[in-house]
Amino acid sequence: VQLVESGGGLVQPGESLKLSCAASGFTFSRYNMKWYRQAPGKEREMVALITPTGGSTNYADSVKGRFTISRDNAKNTVSLQMNSLKPEDTAVYYCHAHHILLGVYWGQGTQVTVSS
Repeated sequence: VQLVESGGGLVQPGESLKLSCAASGFTFSRYNMKWYRQAPGKEREMVALITPTGGSTNYADSVKGRFTISRDNAKNTVSLQMNSLKPEDTAVYYCHAHHILLGVYWGQGTQVTVSS
């Protein structure tokens, strides 16, 4: 099983970034997919969630209206489009797969830094 994130980097406040997560080794289309983030000295928090078919999404209040989660079950990928980035969005972002019966998987994380 692998979840491999990409797309992180250093951007200025107000700019955009798109994270991607490529999944392999499990039946991707059966899993809820989430993005979490963890800033230095803080607990890991859920940022966004998308259901297996992509029919429903949910976001942390801090990113509503700025971030958009999407998935492509044909390509086994989940993405996070991040717009209007703020310094407080700086964190390591993790891809997460969850199925209530089949288990949980985590990616290794990708660093996002928002700074002028």
